[in-house]
Amino acid sequence: MNDFTDDPLLNAGLETLAVRAGVVRTAEGEHSEPIFATSSYVFANAAEAAARFNGEEQGNVYSRYTNPTVRTFEQRIAALEGGEAAVGTASGMAAILSTAMALLKAGDHVICSRDVFGTTTNLFARYMAKFGVEVSFVPLLDLAAWKQAMREQTAMLFLETPSNPLCEVADIRSLSTLAHDNDCLLVVDNCFCTPALQTPLSLGADIVVHSATKYLDGQGRCVGGAVVGAARHMSEVETFLRTCGPTMSAFNAWVFLKGLETLRLRMDAHSRSALELALWLQQHSAVQQVYYAGLESHPGHELAKRQQSAFGGVLSFQVRGGQEQAWQVIDATRIMSLTANLGDAKTTIVHPATTTHGRLSDEQREQAGIGRNLIRVSVGLENIEDLKADLERGLAALG
Repeated sequence: MNDFTDDPLLNAGLETLAVRAGVVRTAEGEHSEPIFATSSYVFANAAEAAARFNGEEQGNVYSRYTNPTVRTFEQRIAALEGGEAAVGTASGMAAILSTAMALLKAGDHVICSRDVFGTTTNLFARYMAKFGVEVSFVPLLDLAAWKQAMREQTAMLFLETPSNPLCEVADIRSLSTLAHDNDCLLVVDNCFCTPALQTPLSLGADIVVHSATKYLDGQGRCVGGAVVGAARHMSEVETFLRTCGPTMSAFNAWVFLKGLETLRLRMDAHSRSALELALWLQQHSAVQQVYYAGLESHPGHELAKRQQSAFGGVLSFQVRGGQEQAWQVIDATRIMSLTANLGDAKTTIVHPATTTHGRLSDEQREQAGIGRNLIRVSVGLENIEDLKADLERGLAALG
């Protein structure tokens, strides 16, 4: 966990921060960030070892605690999100778990949006409950439901916006006001937008979590996560990681650093192609409905324009029919990758009801609006006409 407040690049633009933030060259004078592939560190003497272990002196102790490559990634993502500090984790789910375990206790209450990744729902409903944390799930866009769910014991509000997979857009400012009026933390999963398109901390959120596996990497190479926020909160998260171990590896941190260098360029390209594909799908006779905030018909379009700089690369759509027809479209594609990952240079396509949200009950999926005819596409960097033609193979048979 690293404090970024004294970095001379603090006021630089996002593109500069994505390339330069956190870089500290060694005596070798390397230009690209090195990978510190070491499990432990050598001390000059016994006194230095004791001072580092008891916290009297800053420095590396063990790579489960600190690693210079991971530290550079943490400083860079903190800079991009506008946070005081960040903690790198082994996965996106490890980021959410670490945040919950570090900042919640038995007897606390969490309000979570229904419109989150299916595994996030399971983490709160099934596993945090074992530790005495109660959870209420509410519709993402129903501010009255969030208010009604508030209790004296409520300690955290958790959401992702845009949501997975329906791309619903939550009003972060309004939810931050509700949270702070009730002495709660607001935690926002910023996976779909990344700091290139949205900075929840600037809108009042307390903590941002990421699956770095997605757009922060951008090429589907590594699994990792990040938590960003105030130094006092990140200190607690860091302590949990030091004790329990879901830390980021040095190699993965290095890969993510390379991904961040092109983040703005990629997110702009993903957004342009996704909007064009959404407009094309909206006019297709075999498509019942398209979910993408870049469409003027989307209920969250105006809000997204206010709190995002673009609309991102993920969209979903309902085909006319049911699961059989959705699978038919997916199986007919030859360019898109049938995989549950997103945020990749390669376009991915998936059937949420039987994969990413397959472990939810029928009732939970119905409440979240995830029908059997829904398809999610994470639009990559291929030629957009090729992507249209790929979907047309299956859609034409339904039309």
